[in-house]
Amino acid sequence: MQNLIKKTILAGLGVLSLSHEKAEEIVKDLIKRGEVAETEEAKFVKDLMKQAEKNRVEIETKIKKMVEKTLTKLDIPTRKELNELKEKVNKLTKQLK
Repeated sequence: MQNLIKKTILAGLGVLSLSHEKAEEIVKDLIKRGEVAETEEAKFVKDLMKQAEKNRVEIETKIKKMVEKTLTKLDIPTRKELNELKEKVNKLTKQLK
């Protein structure tokens, strides 16, 4: 049951905006409503923050992959490729001098 509550909270708030203070506020409200035992408060907040961080990392990873895929489709060079070209141009310039 608590796992379902955690997932619902995280989905409703948006994982990227969940702060420790907001998590504590939510848990205190759940305690008042009798959905979480007072003795579970610290663990519940910790679990909520841990899950929020895990979800945030997963979302960032997915966004990064989507951006990379889009850049590849658009044939836009990466910073690494641009730096490699810059090095080649520098070497060729030195050879010409």
